[in-house]
Amino acid sequence: MTGGHLQIVVCAAGPAADVTQLISAAQKHSWTTAVTATPNGIDFIDVPAIEKLADTEVRSSYRASPGDRRPLPTADALIIAPATYNSINKIALGLADNYAMTSVAELIGRQVPTVIVPFVNAALAARLPFRRAVASLRDEGVRILLGPEDEWKPHPPGSGRTQQRAFPWTIAFETVTRLVLTDCPTTSTDG
Repeated sequence: MTGGHLQIVVCAAGPAADVTQLISAAQKHSWTTAVTATPNGIDFIDVPAIEKLADTEVRSSYRASPGDRRPLPTADALIIAPATYNSINKIALGLADNYAMTSVAELIGRQVPTVIVPFVNAALAARLPFRRAVASLRDEGVRILLGPEDEWKPHPPGSGRTQQRAFPWTIAFETVTRLVLTDCPTTSTDG
């Protein structure tokens, strides 16, 4: 599929600084993008650079009044990357305690094709709450890039800085476009 609108949600983790790689990958395939950051995630990104590249403002809070900002196109796909331990647990529980989490909850509820790319260390990923959250989200149809089949796995504690360069931005985009194609109805050309 070429074209469409990709909603991107970034959380407070090192790879967020490189979200422009995802925006560029999407734009190469004629997708428009918009970035929403969690309240702590906003400190991890270069807002002016993202706004210039995506040609839309980065959102991280509710608007003060109607008309404050231009509305976004309807999302054809959602990527949450990097997704932190905390955010993944919140999403699975349906907690919508900030603008980003409310947006995510709504888009998943609308059954928008969704990919989550966790950036968690192995100690956090081993916790039962996290494993339950991943299973719960997968049960809802959310694609989580985590495990040997995705060649992306939790990193050893304390190694986050070295791991962030290998973050799978392109794989996340390719995965979400496959999900969109799977969800798109096919048209018959029977004559």
